[in-house]
Amino acid sequence: MSDRVCVGAIAGAFGVRGEVRLKSFCAEAADIAAYGPLSTEDGSRTFEVTLTRPVSQGLAARLSGVTTKEQADGLRGTRLYAPRTALPALPDDEFYHADLLGLTALDTGGAELGKIAAVLNHGAGDLLELRGPGLKGSALVPFTRAIVPTVDLASRRVIIDPPEGLFD
Repeated sequence: MSDRVCVGAIAGAFGVRGEVRLKSFCAEAADIAAYGPLSTEDGSRTFEVTLTRPVSQGLAARLSGVTTKEQADGLRGTRLYAPRTALPALPDDEFYHADLLGLTALDTGGAELGKIAAVLNHGAGDLLELRGPGLKGSALVPFTRAIVPTVDLASRRVIIDPPEGLFD
């Protein structure tokens, strides 16, 4: 597991004075500012985040060192990472999406179904995107306790009890 977790992304500039529109990936959107300085994926830049107000599809914020619209525009699409140590501990049945990526998915009989390539959420709950040699493209599996009864981070695997027809 990485020592950093992606907690949001910069969606672009907001206004003309260097504010940005943030998309938070946190359970409580405003918590993105509470996790200390956030860094870019490569770690080359670090930002202190000050939220200014909620806006359509996100939050307006000021980032340290960003003072112009052009600088803010240049950061569009940048993912922001928090140190894992700054994030709250999770209950046993909750997981950071970053921890699920790359886990091997097995069916209840132990046959490999693929690996978790992404965790998606389009509003109706999380979906695990599986990719593997036996799949044409990818398969989307609802991430519910009934369908994914076991998540074993230590062994880097999940057990999936797929509904009939999911992998046909």
